[in-house]
Amino acid sequence: MKNTDHLTHDSIGHSHEAHGHHDHSLKEELVTHLPYAIISVGFGIILLTLLSYFSLSNTDAKMFKKGYMMLFHSFHFLHVLFASTGTVLTFLRFSSNRLKAVVVGVISPVIFCILSDIFLPYIGGMILGQTMSLHICFVNEWVNVVPFLIVGMLNGFLLASHFSEFGRIFSVGSHFAHILISSLASLFYMVSHGFNNWQPQMGLVFIVLILAVLLPCTLSDVVVPMYFAGAKKK
Repeated sequence: MKNTDHLTHDSIGHSHEAHGHHDHSLKEELVTHLPYAIISVGFGIILLTLLSYFSLSNTDAKMFKKGYMMLFHSFHFLHVLFASTGTVLTFLRFSSNRLKAVVVGVISPVIFCILSDIFLPYIGGMILGQTMSLHICFVNEWVNVVPFLIVGMLNGFLLASHFSEFGRIFSVGSHFAHILISSLASLFYMVSHGFNNWQPQMGLVFIVLILAVLLPCTLSDVVVPMYFAGAKKK
């Protein structure tokens, strides 16, 4: 009897938790994630400023551009890893349809990682008067990026199936890591694909990157997987 009561209590608690998440609107999710985006982009600008400072003593601009390109690829691939893990994990909190989880876990990270790390920084650089080049890793370097996508999905399934308590913690804590990595990928994409002299427009770059990171990460982590899992939202 105790076990039944305990299970019933857990079920009700889980139902209340899920209902709380169901009632979150897109506006509320954006407001919740905005501080993470601001802090993450600020940290990214600090890192880029330090790298730019140390590059002043070196006249080989091509070497630093290559270095920025390497950093972009590393953070972009890691962004795909975190995004696919978070998408699958969130989806499985509201649905047990594993096939659908795989479909959403592939399509959502691909779309939103490209949007956040590449398209929006590219468009932002163009708006700010820079001549930007477009480079999509899922087209040009799919052999390198696809393993991160696959492993990220598997990680999401493992966390959901075997580490349910840790999975809940991860689903919250990973938001900041996800947004931080995305902001670094976006920032290094800008400076390695045309926005070399970014310091005179630092304020505008800051705003562009917040927008580039906030909406795609929120949609990828929370809104899209909840929607396709059948969670009701306002």
